[in-house]
Amino acid sequence: MRIGMLTSGGDAPGLNAVIRGAVLTGETVHGHEFLGLKDGWKGLVENDTMPLGRHEVKGVSKQGGTILGTSRTNPFEGRGGVDRINEVMAENRLDAIIAIGGEGTLAAAKRLTDAGVRIVGVPKTVDNDLDATDYTFGFDTAVGIATEAMDRLRTTGDAHNRCMVAEVMGRHVGWIALHSGMAAGAHAILIPEQRTSLDQLVEWVTSAYDRGRAPLVVVAEGFTLDSMDDPHSERGLDAFGRPRLGGIGEQIAPLIEQRTGIETRATTLGHIQRGGTPSAFDRVLATRLGMAAVRSVNDGHWGQMVALKGTEIVHVPFADALGKLKTVPQERYDEAALLFG
Repeated sequence: MRIGMLTSGGDAPGLNAVIRGAVLTGETVHGHEFLGLKDGWKGLVENDTMPLGRHEVKGVSKQGGTILGTSRTNPFEGRGGVDRINEVMAENRLDAIIAIGGEGTLAAAKRLTDAGVRIVGVPKTVDNDLDATDYTFGFDTAVGIATEAMDRLRTTGDAHNRCMVAEVMGRHVGWIALHSGMAAGAHAILIPEQRTSLDQLVEWVTSAYDRGRAPLVVVAEGFTLDSMDDPHSERGLDAFGRPRLGGIGEQIAPLIEQRTGIETRATTLGHIQRGGTPSAFDRVLATRLGMAAVRSVNDGHWGQMVALKGTEIVHVPFADALGKLKTVPQERYDEAALLFG
């Protein structure tokens, strides 16, 4: 078979390991050919391709980003649509597509497979918010980067006896904040699933400070105080019309300082969490998912994605990954909250 591969949406550490796992397995075991579709769905719509064989994937599993490039292009806008995609696939003699991406990518893939396009998906989101898989690659790396940054913030906070606020990614869910905050020994973790009052936050900060600690507060970008109507956003809208979040840490820091008298500084980690070398866990998971995607193509599991359940790779319909986010359960937050203050 001749298989097209694309990476779409935000980048995540491990994308190249997925590509490598699929290409090596497909070529050496099954005799497939691969074609890279550049910059996500844009490459499929505009017929912008690149060779994708063993030479192109040599040594890429340890690299961050994606050798195929990515974008947030909607395949149904502009020149796109089912007829155009079928035309490009026919021109390139493609039998199937492996689409690697998050909820937006998988939603587009479902719509295309419903129209007869043969697509298999690989889930990707550093936020770990897709409901149909236990973990997504990139999450472990993002947590590790955030944890190391917080460890560094702790030392400078201790030196100046300051409260440090670390803002991490997490538009709708707080998995990165929860895991990195627990790992770094944060005195408060603020996530989108838990609306928290300023009084409660001040209580946690003051409790830590009174014990001689430099308080560390971790906040996800989508967090809202109970006095706020919407997440903080001052950066306009993205390509899908969603508010670009970020800056809640800078909003909270002066409130803490005003209420407590403790000098407070905020740091936003931002895209640092997406970049750099993927962790060993993410490289292995991504490689396994890439290999499993090829098996899905062989077996004709169109309209399905590969997913991690426990330690096993399984196949689930696109629909199972859409419409419902995997949020932090109350019991997981309560578990972490025992360590606050």
